Amino acid sequence: MKTAFKIALLFSVLAYFIFAVVRYSTAANENLCKSVSVEIADSTHANFISKEDIENKLHASKMHPVGQAMSRISPHDIEQTLEKDSFIRHAMCVATPGEHVRIVIAQRIPLLRIITDSGENYYIDDEGTRMEAQGYEADLAVATGNISPQFAKRELRQLGQFLRSSDFWDRQVEQIVVLPNHDVDLIMRVGEQTVHLGKVQNIEKKFRNLKAFYKTVMPEVGWKRYKEISIAYDNQVIGKK
Repeated sequence: MKTAFKIALLFSVLAYFIFAVVRYSTAANENLCKSVSVEIADSTHANFISKEDIENKLHASKMHPVGQAMSRISPHDIEQTLEKDSFIRHAMCVATPGEHVRIVIAQRIPLLRIITDSGENYYIDDEGTRMEAQGYEADLAVATGNISPQFAKRELRQLGQFLRSSDFWDRQVEQIVVLPNHDVDLIMRVGEQTVHLGKVQNIEKKFRNLKAFYKTVMPEVGWKRYKEISIAYDNQVIGKK
């Protein structure tokens, strides 16, 4: 009899504990969100998305959490809404104790700006993802000319990745001109020459040859000697007066 009483008492205590936890959790979830924090990853390297941008997007979509019941806030919906922006690679949203919501944003970092003959104007990142240029400015090489989406995603992305990997060439190349046959010319920041790259192939070797030409030949003849320098062919650098 005593054993049965103890078991009944234990179940009563357990039931009360479950009830108290559920009631407390429900009450806590009905509390209103007091604050939201936004963290932008890699903000020291790029500032294409600001905390103010995130706040404005949440207000515009009527999803700003402050003032809403914690139970009605959907972190998943907030993430999906923010990730519609092409400059946001990933958004993470979590509700934390104290009626607080934390949002962490990973940016997409543009690689090149693309301005096509047909009037398109956008950026691409290192994955070849298209990012609309409106409202954003970046000090990057600009690719112009006969550029299809496929050419931008393959050849130009490859060229952009090479430029980013080299501080010297990243500073030196100002414009990438894509010709109708998909050969590429380069306009440099220093010097008046057009550099004919040719096809976007063997680019590390081509730029290595060009750098050697800059170091050995140009100091001897002067930077105004050549109108065009071609590195389109293997093991050749051809200067045209």
